[in-house]
Amino acid sequence: MTRKHRRTWPWHILTGLILVVMGWGLWYSTSLISYEWRWNRVPQYFAYQAEESQRAADYGTVSAIADAGDHARVTLTAEGGGEQVLEVARDSLQVSQGDDVSEGDQIGVTRHWAAGPLLWGLWTTLWISVVSGAFGLVIGLFTGLCRLSGNPTLRDLSTVYVELVRGTPLLVQIFIFYFFIGTVLNLSREFAGVAALALFTGAYVGEIVRAGVQSIARGQNEAARSLGLTAGQSMRHVILPQAFKRVLPPLAGQFISLVKDTSLVSVIAITELTKSGREAITTSFSTFEIWFCVAALYLVINLPLSQIASRLERRLGKSD
Repeated sequence: MTRKHRRTWPWHILTGLILVVMGWGLWYSTSLISYEWRWNRVPQYFAYQAEESQRAADYGTVSAIADAGDHARVTLTAEGGGEQVLEVARDSLQVSQGDDVSEGDQIGVTRHWAAGPLLWGLWTTLWISVVSGAFGLVIGLFTGLCRLSGNPTLRDLSTVYVELVRGTPLLVQIFIFYFFIGTVLNLSREFAGVAALALFTGAYVGEIVRAGVQSIARGQNEAARSLGLTAGQSMRHVILPQAFKRVLPPLAGQFISLVKDTSLVSVIAITELTKSGREAITTSFSTFEIWFCVAALYLVINLPLSQIASRLERRLGKSD
């Protein structure tokens, strides 16, 4: 008897309708407060044309001006006979041939594309996430193994560390690192922020590793030892590879949370993505537009990370 195929298209239509209703509700809510959408103000916070003034280096005369497309090549002849050649945007040219110029006079400007505050904030969030995540993974692996160690000192110290970090807010830990430990050891705010995030992540990764290792049947370790492997070799070549497959989903979730937790380092004046968004709002007055862009940038980071973890999980599952 063949199984009847279940129609799914009505549910997809229902999903689309729900999203449309949510979008309409957002629009209606903003209309109640007479909010004016200004998306045209947003692009400059991603990239903009920066202007750099070009000035005369000495007293002299404008001896020649030559067209070079959208630019003008200006030749200045100093009183001592030396020449200075400047290339400026043609529409910014402020002198004519034969004019006298003084030291420091602006001849024009050059323009070039520069990253806006949101892109710089995105870059800061990325490198803080990568660095703190890498250190957190190492700390967590060591902590998880210490939690399983037969040495009472290692086991007790790792337990105290995990319970202390998991039992206190990350925001408080960041303050302690920056204002207390950072002041005593003269640490930069970036170092303090990365250290706090790494230790916070390490505590959770440690528990994930411990649970993953304990989920492996005891017979796996006994079989490896019976083949002549040492305890370290058994853990490295037999137990950990199997545990990694099981802890991959919670590890991916932890690192996704880490990316979002980087927003808390803004309290110690690190200009990451969230702080960049707040600063952009103060100058653009485009509150909803900026926050939607900030949320989208976090999704740009986290969605590929989630997809990579899912693919890796499926690939590792095929090898079982």
